[in-house]
Amino acid sequence: MIEEFYEVLRKRRDVRGEFTGAPIPEATLTRILEAAHAAPSVGLTQPWDFVLVEDHGTREKFAKHVHEEREVFAGQLGEDRASTFANIKVEGILEASLGVVVTYDPARGAPDVLGRHAIADAGLYSVCLAIQNLWLAATAEGLGTGWVSFYREPFLSELLGIPDGVRPVAWLCVGPVSKLETVPDLERHGWRSRRPLAAAIHHGRFTPRDPGAASAADL
Repeated sequence: MIEEFYEVLRKRRDVRGEFTGAPIPEATLTRILEAAHAAPSVGLTQPWDFVLVEDHGTREKFAKHVHEEREVFAGQLGEDRASTFANIKVEGILEASLGVVVTYDPARGAPDVLGRHAIADAGLYSVCLAIQNLWLAATAEGLGTGWVSFYREPFLSELLGIPDGVRPVAWLCVGPVSKLETVPDLERHGWRSRRPLAAAIHHGRFTPRDPGAASAADL
């Protein structure tokens, strides 16, 4: 069981181009959402909701918006970075079987949210834990998941009728895939390299890295 758990962690990928579009069995989808809903949350507020988006027209509108935001980002890049970015697919909105939009409601359980009085973002962190649970459960089920982040929150809120005060945290593309890549897309396309674990560990106090010691991620 331990080895299987770590295998799921190693296999998880941010999927963009490998979706087959095949349907997700209802029982499988329920298990994945149950895993997300079982995540820990500050003050047991469970501040998340899951909007399941199957409608092709809605997904087309969102995909168009994401493409426009991709162009905005590309326009901010230098020539070399823009050339690298041009080969990177950033979403699988139309190819995936389902869009799952995960939202955050900071008013749930308020005002007496146990554990949030000193860290206002603790509720948002809770939503991210639910997303991670969903992602790992989908991987264990043999499905792919891709987190789309090229969007403006007001646009997505209006598109899906999300109430004021509730934030759309993630649009997740979910569905069967032809394969899961062994190397992350951004690494395969030369956008960035993984940072070694040793560079992220500090003992006792945070020790800033020597500015002159460039890592592979900076090159």
